[in-house]
Amino acid sequence: MERLDILGTLSQEAGRLTRSYASESMRRANEHVAGWMRAAGMAVRQDNVGNLRGRFEGSRVGGPTLLVGSHLDSVRDAGKYDGPLGVIVAIEVVQRFHDSAKRLPFALELLAFADEEGLRFGSTYLGSAALAGTFDAADLDRIDADGISMRAAMRRFGGDPDRIGGDRWTAARPLGYLEVHIEQGPVLESRGAPVGIVSAIAGQNRYVLTFKGEAGHAGTVPMDRRRDALVAAAQFVLAVETEARTLPGLVATVGQVAVQPGATNVVPGEVTVSLDVRHPGDSERVAAARRLLEGAAYMAKRRNIHLNTRQLSESATVPCSPNLVATLSQAVRELGHPVVELASGAGHDAVAMSALTDVAMLFVRCKGGVSHNPAESVETADVGVAIDVLGRALELLATA
Repeated sequence: MERLDILGTLSQEAGRLTRSYASESMRRANEHVAGWMRAAGMAVRQDNVGNLRGRFEGSRVGGPTLLVGSHLDSVRDAGKYDGPLGVIVAIEVVQRFHDSAKRLPFALELLAFADEEGLRFGSTYLGSAALAGTFDAADLDRIDADGISMRAAMRRFGGDPDRIGGDRWTAARPLGYLEVHIEQGPVLESRGAPVGIVSAIAGQNRYVLTFKGEAGHAGTVPMDRRRDALVAAAQFVLAVETEARTLPGLVATVGQVAVQPGATNVVPGEVTVSLDVRHPGDSERVAAARRLLEGAAYMAKRRNIHLNTRQLSESATVPCSPNLVATLSQAVRELGHPVVELASGAGHDAVAMSALTDVAMLFVRCKGGVSHNPAESVETADVGVAIDVLGRALELLATA
C-alpha cells in the first residue's frame, strides 16, 4: 500500500494524478517499479514501446512462462489503484517466492504496461498490443495535444519505434496471462466479497457522430425554421440512455459533446458526439449499436439535419480461460472466501493479451465501485487477499 501511495504522487499535473504514456512521471514510475522488481529477484528491462518487463526464472531451464501484470499509466485526474494495483500485487507475490527460495516449474514474466488508457495519443492497449504482436505501426504517426508524435515520444522515452516488432513475444506460447485489477464496479461490495473472478471482458463499439444543421442568429431565426444540430444531438443522447436501460447488461455512453460555433446567441450549426456501447454478448452489443445508429439517422432526417457517422473501434467480448478461472476459483475457495464470478464492463490489457495466450483476471473490491476518480479506494485487507489468491493460484498451476 505504501508503494501504491508512492506511485500515486508521480504525476505530470500538480494537485491531481495524471500519468500519460512516455511522460516524465511515467519514467519515474518505471524507475521505482524496476527497483522493486529487482529486489524481488527479477531481471528487469524496458522494451522499445516502454513496457517494463521483470523476469523471475523457474526451476526448469527452457521451461514455459506465465505472464502476470497490469498497466502503470492513468487517466486524467485518476485514482491510484487502477492499473498499478495489479503490478504491485504481482511483485509482492514474486517477492514471497524469492524470499522463500521457492521456484516454480515455469518462469514468471511480470509486465508493467506503458499505455493502457490511451490518454496521450488515444492508443488504447499500446503496451500490451506491442507484446501480443497486434501493434499498428500507423499509430506511430499519432500526434498529441502538444504536436508531438508518438514516434518522437517513444524515442525520448528510450525506445526505438523502428524496432517495435522486437517487443513482440516470440518464445513458446505462454501458459497464460493473469491480471489483478480493482473491480471498478459495485458487485463485490454488494456481495460482501473481497475478490472476484472475471468470466469475460465485455466487447465494445465506439463511434463519432456529427450532426450538421445550420447556424443562425438566436434572436431572428423562427423556431419552425431552425436546423438546430444540438437539439437533434440531445434527442440522440436521451435515446442512448433509453436503449441502455431497456436491455439488461447493456451500457451505452455519450461522453463527449462538441458544439459549433458555441456562442450563446447563435443556433448550433454542428455538434459532434461520441458513442460507447458495451455488452458481454457480441450479438446483443452489435444489434444495440445498430439500433442506436439507425435511430440517430431517423432523428436527423426528421429535423433536416445531415448526419455523419464514423466507427472508431470495435472489440469482441473476450472470454476468460475456463482452466485459469477454475484455478483462481479454487484458490479463493481454499482461502475461505466466497467465489464470485462476474463480467467486466471495462476494457483491460487482458483484451490485447488474449491474441497471444489464455487470459484470466482477479478483481479486488473497491469502495462504492468508484474508479477513474481520485476517490478510488481499496481496503488493505482485500489487497492482502488478492496477494494470497494469486500466490496460491500459481502454486496450483505448478502442480497441474
